Amino acid sequence: MIAQLVRFGAVGAAAALTHFVVAVSAVRWGGVLPQWANVIGFGVAFVVSFLGQWRWTFRSADAPWRRALPSFFLIAVSSFLLNALAYQLLLTYTPLRYDVALAIVLVAVAALTFVLSRVWAFRSR
Repeated sequence: MIAQLVRFGAVGAAAALTHFVVAVSAVRWGGVLPQWANVIGFGVAFVVSFLGQWRWTFRSADAPWRRALPSFFLIAVSSFLLNALAYQLLLTYTPLRYDVALAIVLVAVAALTFVLSRVWAFRSR
């Protein structure tokens, strides 16, 4: 399971970098509004994330992509929304610095995403 966690983190980092590069590029060179660039970045990063998690992190589960894809998409969108909500709540109702609050939220949401991916989206048949 440790190796799976490391692979999950590596794929997540690659997806986050993809999201950032695509969104910034869309704004700088495509003239896209930042809000739409973020959606585009999320979409491209989702593909990187899904393929990486399905083919590498959870490959031993042998989950068919047609079953895993909608579940993983729901997890990804829910995680994004949970991240935003939890971060706002911590910033509003705790004395935590913004960077500490963000670190807590990122770790907690990533852990939840890993568990849901493992037991639901990419579970064995």
